[in-house]
Amino acid sequence: MAALRPADAPQGCVTGFGVDTIDRALPQTQCTRCGYPDCRSYAQAIADGDAAINRCPPGGAEGIARLAAITGQSVLPLDASHGIEGPRHLAVIDEAACIGCTLCLKACPVDCILGGPKAMHTVIDALCTGCELCIPACPVDCISLVNVTAERTGWSAWDAALADEARKRYGFHQFRLQRDEQERTARLEARASALRPL
Repeated sequence: MAALRPADAPQGCVTGFGVDTIDRALPQTQCTRCGYPDCRSYAQAIADGDAAINRCPPGGAEGIARLAAITGQSVLPLDASHGIEGPRHLAVIDEAACIGCTLCLKACPVDCILGGPKAMHTVIDALCTGCELCIPACPVDCISLVNVTAERTGWSAWDAALADEARKRYGFHQFRLQRDEQERTARLEARASALRPL
């Protein structure tokens, strides 16, 4: 199936297919392995013709086939420079070693880690996408990954309902970060205003 392109469309630009359609073909782990800050940005880059369809290790071969069907491009092997297809993992925190630094809370794109400053943290298993972003954030290396899908990889280790939930949670995560920054800015402005001489 050839991608539909008007004569004046730039080479590689996908038209006739919305970014939403491409985004729904991605597993929504928000892992950034594709080189983009989130799944939606990668979907936009594919739609714009700026990124190849084979950069999503969590989607694996089936994900590439889905993107090829949507865009009319040829199926390609997974670009190994972005990682390899594998089973879905769950982040597990060694609670005895956790120092409560909260860095993993900030790193988690779907807010599936609970805890507070100087308090033990834990992962809500059912919400973890296995993105692995919490691992480099941890200064005491107390987070490990556990294979939760055995031999199943890519979309066989994931499903549309989990992807939809992850997309919603990521959307709220982004909203929360923006709200927190606005509240922080308002507090700083109020404090600065209170310190100004009359």
